[in-house]
Amino acid sequence: MMEIILNGKTVDVAEGLSIADLVAQKKLNPQVVIVEYNYQLANKDSWPDIKLRSGDRLEILHLVGGG
Repeated sequence: MMEIILNGKTVDVAEGLSIADLVAQKKLNPQVVIVEYNYQLANKDSWPDIKLRSGDRLEILHLVGGG
């Protein structure tokens, strides 16, 4: 296990977890969330390739539509 900062809180996650894995683990719909990874917007196509490391900072934000 390792610690990351997720939405401002320290959480333990399994080593080797990718952003895509984390989104799936949290049961979030990848079509309606964006992920900021270490202060930069992570492209959805690269989520499976970005392996999390101890101390990484992520913000997962839900997109909300309206009119």
